[in-house]
Amino acid sequence: MADSGRLTIRSALGVFAHPDDEGFGCGGTLAMLARQGARLALVCATNGDVGEISDPALATPETLGQVRQQELRDAMAVTGFGDIRFLNYRDSGMDGTADNNHPHSLFQAAEREVVERVKAAIEDIRPDIVLTHDPTGGYGHPDHVTVSRRTVAAREQIAAGGGPAPLLYYVCFPRSNFRRMWQQMTDRGITPPFASLEMDKIGSPDEMVTTRVDVSGMVETKIASLALHRTQMDPKGAFAQLPEHITKEMMSTEYFSLAFPEDATEEQDLLARLR
Repeated sequence: MADSGRLTIRSALGVFAHPDDEGFGCGGTLAMLARQGARLALVCATNGDVGEISDPALATPETLGQVRQQELRDAMAVTGFGDIRFLNYRDSGMDGTADNNHPHSLFQAAEREVVERVKAAIEDIRPDIVLTHDPTGGYGHPDHVTVSRRTVAAREQIAAGGGPAPLLYYVCFPRSNFRRMWQQMTDRGITPPFASLEMDKIGSPDEMVTTRVDVSGMVETKIASLALHRTQMDPKGAFAQLPEHITKEMMSTEYFSLAFPEDATEEQDLLARLR
C-alpha cells in the first residue's frame, strides 16, 4: 500500500451512522483522498430519520430520512465521490429516548445481520483503510457506538478468515477540543450543543489519538460539503454564531486512532503521511 515512504491509499471506506457524520469528523481527509485519486465509498447505516429539522420548509418528520439521503449524496458530490450505500435502518435517537426501542432502529437490529452487511461492503470494496466512529460514539449516541462495534466485528471476521483486512481507524473528537470549543462558545454567550451532557465524558480520550491530519487546504471544501446537510445546519445554531476564523481553525485538523491491527507500526499508519 505504500511505496518508498510515499502515501498510496488506493481506496477508503467510511462506515458511519447518519448522514453528516462523515463531514464533521473526517470530511477534510475524505476530500484530500478524493483529490489524490483514491476510490472512496461510504456506508451510512441509518437515514437520520429522527434528526433535527432546521427549517420546516426543508422536510417533515415523515420525509426527513429521504431528504437526508439526498443531502448526503449532494454533500459527497462536493467532497468528490458518489459510491454511497445506505443500510436503511431507522435512526435510534439519543440515548434513553423512546426511539431506541423502535423495532426498525439500528439499535434493535440483530448484531449478526449488521456485521454481515458491513463485512459484505468491505469485501466488495477491498479498501486499504476503513474509517468509523470511535467506541465512545463521540457523545454517546447509540447509533455511533453500534456502528463502531459492528464495523470492528466485521473487520475481525475478515481477518480471522484469512482475507485482506484493511487498516481500521476510529474518527476521534478529542475531549480537550470539546472543552476548548465549549469555552469559545460560553465566552461569547452561546449555549453549546449537548450542554446538558457531562463535559468530562464527551469526546475521545486525548490519549486515544494516534494520528492528526492537517486538512487546512481542504477546509473550504469540508465546510461547503457540510452546508449541504441543510436540515441539520441551523443558521442560528451554536456553530453558526462562532466567528468564521474560529470555525475554520477548529475544522482544520482531523484526529484518528489507528485501532486495527492492534500491533500496527508507525510505518503502517497511512493517514499519518497524508499531505
